[in-house]
Amino acid sequence: MIEYRFFANVSLGKMHPRNTLQPSLLLMLCLLLALPACRRQPPPLPILGSVQLDFALQDQDGQTVTPATFQDSIYVTDFFFTTCPTICPIMKSQMVRVYEAFRNQPRVLLLSHTIDPEHDTVSVLQSYAQGLEIDASRWHLVTGPKRAIYGLAKHYMLGVVESPQAPGGYLHSGSFCLIDRHRRIRGYYDGTDGAEVDRLIADIRRLLEEP
Repeated sequence: MIEYRFFANVSLGKMHPRNTLQPSLLLMLCLLLALPACRRQPPPLPILGSVQLDFALQDQDGQTVTPATFQDSIYVTDFFFTTCPTICPIMKSQMVRVYEAFRNQPRVLLLSHTIDPEHDTVSVLQSYAQGLEIDASRWHLVTGPKRAIYGLAKHYMLGVVESPQAPGGYLHSGSFCLIDRHRRIRGYYDGTDGAEVDRLIADIRRLLEEP
């Protein structure tokens, strides 16, 4: 709080020169008052690509999942397999955090593709989903032709490869990919890193505010 003090010059009947604010002090005061108005909003999330491929896969409830499933929705996608002994359990525990953060927001959906469709049938995915305690209408665990799934992974720019030397027989990206309601890729996040998933949750909230 700035205190203004006035000193009377009795003999001259005028205010003492010390009463006047120095121009530099006045300028500083104006700048301080203007600071909140000058704060800039963060730049929009980058557009890193777009999802153009069509697909028709089956989720854990046996329902067909297509691009229309995600019309006007923001979604997060990844690739996994149910017998994965390495990063998948960590990824799924982090994806559960995203699910819980937006479980009451119908505009946010999740899509996880198995990369082992021969083993991960609809019934296997249903059991896996029950273990996660998730709603299939909000988080789709999908299976389908291997060629189609691997093609989608390449389209999302997420690595997937069969490898007999790898634990479980597969190597795959641990990233989560964020897609906006216009089917544009807006970010990649390490699905094994809690801080990265915090950033993902914050970025989803930013996308919800976009027109």
